[in-house]
Amino acid sequence: MTLSGFLVQLLNGLAGASSLFLVAAGLSLIFGVTRIVNFAHGSFFMLGVYVAYTLVEQLGGGLGFWPALLLSAVAVGAFGAVVEVLLLRRIYRAPELFQLLATFALVLVIKDAALWLWGAEDLLGPRAPGLSGAVDILGRRFPTYDLLLIVVGPLVLGALWLLLTRTRWGTLVRAATQDREMVGALGVNQAWLFTSVFALGAMLAGLGGALQLPREPASLNLDLLTIGDAFVVVVVGGMGSIPGAYVAALLIAEIKALCVGIGTVHWFGVDFNFSKLTLVAEFLVMAVVLVWRPWGLMGKPQAATRNTAAVEPPLRPAGRLLLIGTALLLAALLVLPMATTDSPYVTVLAIDLLTAALFAASLHFIMGPAGMHSFGHAAYFGLGAYAAALLMQRAGWPMEGALLAAPLVAGLGAVVFGWFCVRLSGVYLAMLTLAFAQIVWSITFQWDDFTGGSNGLTGVWPAEWLADKTAYYLLTLVAVVAGVLALRRVLFSPFGLAMRAGRDSPLRADAIGIDVKNIQWAAFVVAAVAAGGAGALYAFSKGSISPDSLAVGKSVDGLVMVLLGGVQTLAGPVVGAVTFTWLQDTVARSTDYWRALLGGIVLLLVLAFPQGIAGFIGQLFEKRKLS
Repeated sequence: MTLSGFLVQLLNGLAGASSLFLVAAGLSLIFGVTRIVNFAHGSFFMLGVYVAYTLVEQLGGGLGFWPALLLSAVAVGAFGAVVEVLLLRRIYRAPELFQLLATFALVLVIKDAALWLWGAEDLLGPRAPGLSGAVDILGRRFPTYDLLLIVVGPLVLGALWLLLTRTRWGTLVRAATQDREMVGALGVNQAWLFTSVFALGAMLAGLGGALQLPREPASLNLDLLTIGDAFVVVVVGGMGSIPGAYVAALLIAEIKALCVGIGTVHWFGVDFNFSKLTLVAEFLVMAVVLVWRPWGLMGKPQAATRNTAAVEPPLRPAGRLLLIGTALLLAALLVLPMATTDSPYVTVLAIDLLTAALFAASLHFIMGPAGMHSFGHAAYFGLGAYAAALLMQRAGWPMEGALLAAPLVAGLGAVVFGWFCVRLSGVYLAMLTLAFAQIVWSITFQWDDFTGGSNGLTGVWPAEWLADKTAYYLLTLVAVVAGVLALRRVLFSPFGLAMRAGRDSPLRADAIGIDVKNIQWAAFVVAAVAAGGAGALYAFSKGSISPDSLAVGKSVDGLVMVLLGGVQTLAGPVVGAVTFTWLQDTVARSTDYWRALLGGIVLLLVLAFPQGIAGFIGQLFEKRKLS
């Protein structure tokens, strides 16, 4: 790389850092004060681009260009305030991860609303008036507009610093970041404080999106592409730290820019393509930072959150009524293929429901009883799926052997990743699991010669005696029932009791001799083995596997399944998996705007059943017993 090329890439990194900082700064404010894992923040960025496109068209691309960008940011901020008042304010007392579920549903609704308003085609905005050219830097051309973006980041950082350190509102925000319960106890109106913070955060995301209008087209994919990077920046910089968000954005953007500039390097007879690292660079940075400094570069260790919720009741063995209901359900599942011979698709859908149930049960195993939140559980589902396919195609193993060995490969992955993850807690643990999952996804996506790259692997069919879908369905039914019962049995064992003790009171558990971290590590591995089994069953049912099975979307689906069913019940993940997968299939076939309909249904379920569907049913039974 020449000196001029190096300087240009550094400037590209600075421009990218400013854009990323605007989104992350808003998320950091919301994250730090409300503790909401706002999955819809990327949607605000996307709306900023779309609204700016429309306003520029209405006001004109000349003098109206710059006011249009500012007005679009204000409009997105106002929309964020409406979302907070009408939706999030209703679920502040719900478990924090249910707020994630609500914001995920909001993503689906906003995406289809944008599809309805602006269509599916990408929309390219005009160049910025007066800044459409380029400047010469040591013989290289650099866009003038990007110079503006380089300045915008520090200006916004300075403005936010003044707002947070020189105003009473800023003092309250900083206090709420450290201890929001105490702020409420002092008589501060938390509701309106949260609304103002949410509106400002949404406005910053909208401004970040609007400023991208001359650089990239408005696209429906911008929401999910943006939210991952924004979360990484917030966590690397330190939750609630605005300067930390800027430093993290600068670090990540510069590393990605330099990777692009370096390109392919020939070392020791091997070609290393640094450009491909841009897919995973931010997650590599996050993994290193969280292992070294668990609360981020400029963050502070979080104060313990006061638990004002009701004490979770102990797990109880299934009662007689539940056992009878389970037996009847299993009998119905056994005869399902014979009863639906005229509708073979029912059998295919039933296989999908069963594998989803095992995947959700494995995630619930560490989320509920172990108290460890994972945003990257799809890594083990995908490892199991790819292990089954590769053992069969590359190693020549029979299908039966590959199916049995695949969960063990997923478990080995958890042995490595889990060792690092269990040393963290809360959202930092969740983000580290996401980092490892994205690293695995990136390797799978780019290793064309071994994993098939973005095309995946095809021809992964079961053995001849399982070629008939009915036979494979029965095998899946047996495997899933065995897996779910095994997980349930572990929860009632001494290991399960120790796991729940470590979740409820780590200090007391440690005082009586329980090695909490090793228990959590072992739980991580057990959950991964079960998820790997679900992945292997899925691969053979579809006859192929692709990197989508390890992507963020798959992990989010698992979270939705567990939360929708109920974290505090053993039946919750199965109920949630069946409900969500069936809704996805049914709604997607009924309308072009299936995401909005699915998101609306999920929102209604969250508001109606804040403890999950199975949790709500369990409460009804408890009330009937007491009455």
